[in-house]
Amino acid sequence: MTTEQETEQKRDLWAFFPITFLTAVFCCVLWGSATPAIKIAYELFGIGPEDTASRILLAGVRFICAGIMTIVFGSLIARKPLIPKKSSWGMIFILAMLQTVGQYYFFFTALANTSGVRGSIINAAGNFFTILMAVFVFRLESLSFRKMLGCVLGFLGIILILGGGGSALFSGGITMAGEGSMLIATLFYAASGCTIKIFSRKENPVVLSGYQFFVGGVILFVIGILLGGRLEISSSACILNLLYLGFISAGAYTLWGVLLAHNPVSRVAILGFINPVFGVLLSAVFLGEKNEAFSLVGLAALILVSLGIIIVNMELKNSSKTNGSIS
Repeated sequence: MTTEQETEQKRDLWAFFPITFLTAVFCCVLWGSATPAIKIAYELFGIGPEDTASRILLAGVRFICAGIMTIVFGSLIARKPLIPKKSSWGMIFILAMLQTVGQYYFFFTALANTSGVRGSIINAAGNFFTILMAVFVFRLESLSFRKMLGCVLGFLGIILILGGGGSALFSGGITMAGEGSMLIATLFYAASGCTIKIFSRKENPVVLSGYQFFVGGVILFVIGILLGGRLEISSSACILNLLYLGFISAGAYTLWGVLLAHNPVSRVAILGFINPVFGVLLSAVFLGEKNEAFSLVGLAALILVSLGIIIVNMELKNSSKTNGSIS
């Protein structure tokens, strides 16, 4: 069998819908598990809500691992070392500051001060902020009724989980350190998503992502050390947790990129609605947040957010055929 025939068989494999669906679900399980995995890490490493330095240090170690894994996985798939062009380092630094340093400083802060269920649902707002930034800030696409409807439904779900009409079901109220920080994290996510779409015209998105993970991780690590952060590895569970946190970003990003390379964007992107679903379910299972996850308000918010993501991504069927990029 020739190399060309082997390549065509691989393309057919990744485009086979059961494989596409199961791989997309696996990616969503990884992304959805990030919230409980980080909150479990706080317990394993004994990091309290007030210990900002150690949270930053933890995030730094996670993304150093994620960067190395992404570069290795991407190089294996490409069958050559992934090395950025000299002209790409400026783009990598910008992405590192937006996607890793900015987003995850607030993301890790939020998860120390809010529940996993709330965090998972609010985090989905990044999908809708990305649409609005792409339309009004970066001018990458035009606004349509379907996009607006999806965003409105999604934000209604966010408002609901923040206490609109059901605050009595949730303890603790709304705080800047918790829910506020998660919303800020989604703004950084949206900005980085639009930016990587622009930069991907000049550089391989896997190269950009892998190296920005690493650079951002080093920056967070140095900041954490300078602020006096500490990570005490008291058991093998601590090491396994760190490796898993790194694999969440590296594994999910790499596999999602493979799916986008061999399938229409709409076919893959619409499956992203499962992200918040798994975030909520895994928080219920591993963090004991069943009452919040399966309350009427929690379920209604999750349905609205997921429906908003579906509606927004269905539009891609009319505007995209075979390629795209991950945000």
